[in-house]
Amino acid sequence: MHQPAQRDRQTHQRAKRLHRVLVCAAAVPVMLIAAGCSSDSGSDGGSAKDTAGLGATTSADATAAPTVQAAAYKKLPEPCAVVSKKTLTELVPEGAKSGKEGTSTDTASRGSCSWTSLDNNGVKGSQFRWLNVSLLRFDSSQTQGEGDKLAAAYYAKQVQEARSVTGAKNTKSEPVAGAGDEATAVRYDLKKKEGAFKQQTVVARVENVVVTIDYNGAGLAGDKTPSADTLTKAAEKAVKEAVAAVSSANGSGGDTSGGGSPSPSRSASPSASSSKSASPSKSASKAAPSASASKKS
Repeated sequence: MHQPAQRDRQTHQRAKRLHRVLVCAAAVPVMLIAAGCSSDSGSDGGSAKDTAGLGATTSADATAAPTVQAAAYKKLPEPCAVVSKKTLTELVPEGAKSGKEGTSTDTASRGSCSWTSLDNNGVKGSQFRWLNVSLLRFDSSQTQGEGDKLAAAYYAKQVQEARSVTGAKNTKSEPVAGAGDEATAVRYDLKKKEGAFKQQTVVARVENVVVTIDYNGAGLAGDKTPSADTLTKAAEKAVKEAVAAVSSANGSGGDTSGGGSPSPSRSASPSASSSKSASPSKSASKAAPSASASKKS
């Protein structure tokens, strides 16, 4: 009578134990999955952080601006004082003391000065001379580049313009030694209504500054035409003095021999305004004596 009841209790107990085993077995994968998710989540987070850090570094490196070497020269000398009084007396004897400074809104970047000389010999005619000095300084900038390279490009342009003046005859050009880093003298004949002019344009570059000397002469009212060789030598002398004045104004020793003048300490002062300037050689070709030049006393 009691055995069926006992078997029922035993069967019930086995069923409860089996239920607990199944519940525990089912719980184990859930724990493993949770642990796996937790582990993967941590791994992904670290990877994301590493990737973010790498991206930030790469972005910073990519946006870093390249270093541009600062221009050597930071100022210009007084344009009317770059040629000595002695040389002016030789080049423009009647106008050595009457230099006329050109208008400039930025005297640290550009400047010019001109002298006019008319030696009136009455019935024997007149000798006319005109001298112009132009100075242009280029600063370094992140957008345009280094000042000396900008100056070199402008120097080449000036030389080319001097070689291609409209109406010029017998054009000759030659390098000039001892005038900064590079220098070229261009000479040609130019006939005007006042007479036959001998034109000399000497362009020189010293570091980030370009110096242009325009010098012309003519024999008017029957006077003899000046020697082109003499005028060219005079113009070359003037450009060497102007180059030395640029170096001296910036604290250099004024040595203009061979490979150019020594550079002072460099400090950044970027500017792009220096790249715009009228070409001195163009204005030189238009230079003409005053109306009174052809009149005899």
